[in-house]
Amino acid sequence: MSKPFDMELFLAGSLTGSHATRQRHLRQAKAIQAAISNRWHIDNPWTWQRKHLVWVLNRHLDQAAESTRYYYLLTMRLLALRLGKSWELL
Repeated sequence: MSKPFDMELFLAGSLTGSHATRQRHLRQAKAIQAAISNRWHIDNPWTWQRKHLVWVLNRHLDQAAESTRYYYLLTMRLLALRLGKSWELL
């Protein structure tokens, strides 16, 4: 049995800003992780591709407000930065 991937540890070095901002990024990263895990059964961000994040933004969050989608986009950019990718998500 494998341990679940620790998103907080994964983003620990990349998170900056106020406590509330860091907590928002963590909460949204975990929601992104859960959505991708439910759809493609991969919960490790190191195995994610650009298409996974684009799917979350365009399909999973399609009913969300523009402001919500914007904040998720910021979290996705942080994830891409942590992964060392130069993905353009829009």
